[in-house]
Amino acid sequence: PRGKGVPDSKVKYKNAEKLAAEMQATPGMWHIALIDGTFIAGDFIEAFVKKNNLHCKRISISTLSLNQDNVDSLGNLLFDGWCDEMDLIVSDGFWQNYRRDIIPYIYDELDKENRFQMAVCRTHTKVTLIETHCGLKIVMRGSANLRSSASIEHLEVQESADIFDFFQGFHDGILEKFATINKDAPNNYRKRSLSKTEAWQAVT
Repeated sequence: PRGKGVPDSKVKYKNAEKLAAEMQATPGMWHIALIDGTFIAGDFIEAFVKKNNLHCKRISISTLSLNQDNVDSLGNLLFDGWCDEMDLIVSDGFWQNYRRDIIPYIYDELDKENRFQMAVCRTHTKVTLIETHCGLKIVMRGSANLRSSASIEHLEVQESADIFDFFQGFHDGILEKFATINKDAPNNYRKRSLSKTEAWQAVT
């Protein structure tokens, strides 16, 4: 039988804050949760950083997809003093389907002050990496895309330098090969289009 859905009126940011408050960011911590659909998964990143008062050197995110509200939330972290640099890796399918609306919105809202990079490749990973100025290396991984709320999802939040470095190496390999922003060019000329061949490449 179908599970009972969560009404839109009950999908709230404060529910992400409530979960984040129960997950203290400390050395060696490891939290596991099942998300019940009462908040958009991407909201948890902002809530976790703010509830734990984390000042981040870098946040690196890979996701299949995201929406405009997710972009706004990431902008809050990047430009309100919570994060120095941010990388975003999205799927080639997302790029192709949203290249006329959400993709331009991402560039307009996040590609400022030379602190943002976006890469596109054939990926299905959902991993967020947070490196803080106090020395924490936090890995968030699970089943949810940033825009997800309707389904039961699983989430793990772990502080581990070894696991962080493993995933950061994976992210950096994608960013090196499939970055879409030329940071050495003036802002109006930074973005480049991916060829069809590039968009369907996979990093191995």
